[in-house]
Amino acid sequence: MSYTYQEVQEFVFEALVSFGPEPEEVNREATLDGLDIDSLDLTELGQLVEEKYGIRLKPEDFENVTTVGQAVDIIATKVS
Repeated sequence: MSYTYQEVQEFVFEALVSFGPEPEEVNREATLDGLDIDSLDLTELGQLVEEKYGIRLKPEDFENVTTVGQAVDIIATKVS
C-alpha cells in the first residue's frame, strides 16, 4: 500500500500533538525544541510509524532533524 505525502504529514502532526503541543503549534516550520519534543518522543514516533507503516526508523534517522517538516520528509521518504 502506498501513502501520499499529505497522509504521512497528517499522521506525524497528529502523533506530535499526542506528545503535548497544541494542534495549532504543529506545522512544518515548527522546531522540535520549540514544541518540547525530545529524543524519547522521537523514539515513540518511530514506534508509531513502524506500527502504522511497517517501516523501522533508527535513532540516527532523526540525528540532524530540527523541524517538524524535516521529520515528515524523512518518514515520507521511507514510507513511499
